[in-house]
Amino acid sequence: MIKSLYDKCVAWAGYKYAKQILAIEAFIESSFFPIPPDVMIVPMVISKKNEFIRIALIATIFSVLGALFGYYIGYSLNEVAIKIFEFYGYEYSDAFKEKFSTGGGLVAWLGILFTAGFTPLPFKLLTISSGIIHYNLITFISICIITRGLRFFLVAYLTHKFGQKIGPFLEKQGTKLSIIIAGIVILLAMAIYFLSFK
Repeated sequence: MIKSLYDKCVAWAGYKYAKQILAIEAFIESSFFPIPPDVMIVPMVISKKNEFIRIALIATIFSVLGALFGYYIGYSLNEVAIKIFEFYGYEYSDAFKEKFSTGGGLVAWLGILFTAGFTPLPFKLLTISSGIIHYNLITFISICIITRGLRFFLVAYLTHKFGQKIGPFLEKQGTKLSIIIAGIVILLAMAIYFLSFK
């Protein structure tokens, strides 16, 4: 089923209304859909190189809006949230909520959310979980904008720069590259945070 959805997303990139479909796909991927927007971004940028900024911007904006929907699911629709967790093979527990709802858990969640927003980790589960633990909404939105923006603009730029060569590279090295960059960004964010509040 996942392979079929993946192939459809690639095919959608060539449609007349590809940008509108990308907006929908980016929105639902942040809350429940399994295929990331990168699958559409790469072929779209290859066919329309001069629009790579617009394509990345659409993916970012609607991914953040979808993240807010995921947050709402976790915050208000507990039964729906549990079913989504089960679909992806994860189990929700009250112990999870207790662990990350206060003190050091909230700080730890900052790093987890930041990493998930930029890497292939299941971002939708993190957006829903953020709603479950009632994570600070402003911080949540800020992290989503930064991480999703960095990820999609990087993918769009690399595709604009290297064309069709980027597809195989992202499949083989994309996870490793995104984790390294995410680690660097997290370290920089922590350094700025501690220097600002020293």
